[in-house]
Amino acid sequence: MNTITNDYKQDAKGRLVPLATIKPIDLARDQLVQEIVAKAKALNAALASFKSSVFADIGAFVELSVERYDTRLGGAKGNVTLVSFDGRFKVLRAMADTLTFDEGLQAAKALIDECVHEWTAGARSEIRALINDAFNVDKEGKISTGRILSLRRLDIQDEKWQRAMSALSDSVRVQCSRSYIRVYERVGETDQYQAIPLDIAGV
Repeated sequence: MNTITNDYKQDAKGRLVPLATIKPIDLARDQLVQEIVAKAKALNAALASFKSSVFADIGAFVELSVERYDTRLGGAKGNVTLVSFDGRFKVLRAMADTLTFDEGLQAAKALIDECVHEWTAGARSEIRALINDAFNVDKEGKISTGRILSLRRLDIQDEKWQRAMSALSDSVRVQCSRSYIRVYERVGETDQYQAIPLDIAGV
């Protein structure tokens, strides 16, 4: 933290530097950064408060609809879409799971490798490429869960392949769940909705 002690200011290495020896442009830059950070923290706190209150309000409304009107809102994962009476605005509460794999993925990969080895390369070259792509890691060294799980959609009746797909399904674990609030406004008189940005990049 940038600290001022009497006529000194602490630098990035923790040293106390006399204010008189600091260039005016450096002091002006420091002041600007401090002001922006203060505003950012206030905005962050406001967004956190907004998210918390909106989730609480939607949760209360869902309970109200179930208890008073015997109407169940939302899907299995708690996703809820609320639309204003005139259809102009729409609020979406979304829950998204982050998936990962346990050690069972290695067993599935071994079975898949055996399948690819047993099949003739010429007849199944496109499947071989798809499998290799699915198990490739990204720049951060992570495997794409989407690409791997897409292998289950392949219509292959081979017994060993089916065992591999079972091992693949059993290895899936929910690492964490994230919740989102998205607010939309209808575009004119169309049936299209445009998101009201709640992030800096989208404003």
